This record gives sequence, structure tokens and C-alpha cells, in this order.
Amino acid sequence: MNVFAFDIETVPDVAGGRRLHGLDGLDDHDAAEALLAMRREETGSDFLRLPLHRVVVISVAALIGDRFTVFSLGEGGDDEARLIDRFFDGIERYVPRLISWNGSGFDLPVLHYRALMHGLSAPRYWETGATDRDFRFNNYHNRFHDRHTDLMDVLAGYSGRAVAPLDQVATLCGLPGKLGMSGADVRHQIDAGHFAAVRDYCEHDVLNTYLLWLRFRRLRGELDETDHDRECARVREALTEADKPHLQQFLNAWTG
Repeated sequence: MNVFAFDIETVPDVAGGRRLHGLDGLDDHDAAEALLAMRREETGSDFLRLPLHRVVVISVAALIGDRFTVFSLGEGGDDEARLIDRFFDGIERYVPRLISWNGSGFDLPVLHYRALMHGLSAPRYWETGATDRDFRFNNYHNRFHDRHTDLMDVLAGYSGRAVAPLDQVATLCGLPGKLGMSGADVRHQIDAGHFAAVRDYCEHDVLNTYLLWLRFRRLRGELDETDHDRECARVREALTEADKPHLQQFLNAWTG
């Protein structure tokens, strides 16, 4: 079984905002501020509609065969179409089980809209059984299938009133949770040219998500205690061997 626990980070799509709202006379910063102000006036929140989120990084905690690794797509300034295309190409190649935290409510719909805008193709991801019967009763889009497991949705019993933030659930389970940064910081970090900080933050999120998924598998009886501990040891070993400061930071904070 191949597994991709994934997460995306986004910033306002100022080019799209100019196209929709005629913001041609504004620089990128002022155009973004105008978009956020219009959204606050409309809804009371500056959380933009999903098509106006430009993807700047996609991080994945991956189990491919028996090898665990963490990687990111996007290197600061990379073409958005290219990094989204590479993500869907990974699905085409490895046909992984996707694991997310609110992936059904945010990450995947954003990727859908942005891929549509860029004219990309992702036939395996969109397969629902027409050409591959294995996808008829287990595909990436049915809420109750597990080819994509949105842990936030599942653990909340598919009730919006019962959802909880990744940071809180991870921390309660003895995992690191957020380590000095939040989603609200992403735009300002990108504007300041601190792409690596955003990438590291996103990789921490996918590690929390992957480790919660291991606990969920134990909860479901797919892993016993020995199996769970073995899989956690696999992650610890991979992070140690990677020898990267932000992964060592995660290891140092991991108590559960």
C-alpha cells in the first residue's frame, strides 16, 4: 500500500483578483489587500473563495512500498501549474491512499479549481470505475470511501459541529502539532521571501497527519500496538537519516 499524507499552502491569487475585480492599477500587495477587504465586507472573514487560493507548496509524507519519506513540491517562485501537475502525476504513478486533514473541505477543492484553470489532466485521480472497476466502489471522491481519508471529517463523524483543528488533536496525542507558525503567517512569510519556513511548516503538518493516521489505523484494528510502534519507528528512522533541522525539531518535540 502506497500512502500520501498531503497538505497545501496558498496565498491570494492576485492575478485572478485583477481579472475578476479590475485591480490592474494595484501592485501585488495592494491587490491582495483589496481582495481580502472585499471578502471581509462580503462575509466578515478574509478567507477567500477557494478558486482564488494560489498554491505555493504541496508537502507529502509518503509511504511507498516499505520506504517512508517527506518531501515538498514547490521551491519558491515555481510555476503553480507545474507543482500541481507533479502532485497528480504522483497519484497517476503510485495510486496511493490519500490522507488529509480537511482535505475534502479545502486542499482538494483548491487543487481541482487550480488544475482546471491551468488545463491539467489527472485521469487516475478522477477515475470512478468507468475504465477501472477497482475504483467503482473505492475512489478518491466518495466521502465514505478510504482511497482518500479526510481524518478531520471521519473523526468528527462527518459532522461540521464536531470538527477539531489538527494542531489541537495532534498535541493531545503527544505529537508536536504546530511548531512556531500557523496558516495565518503563510502569506507574510512568502511575501518576505521566506519560502523555506513555509515549506518546513507544511512538512510538519503532513507528519502530524500521517502519525494521526497510524493511530487511526490502530483505532480501527488495522494495526495492533506492535505494528503501530513499528510504523512509528520507521518514521523516526527516516527523519533521523534525513538530517534536516526542521525534521530534527519535529523529532525533539515528538513525545507520544
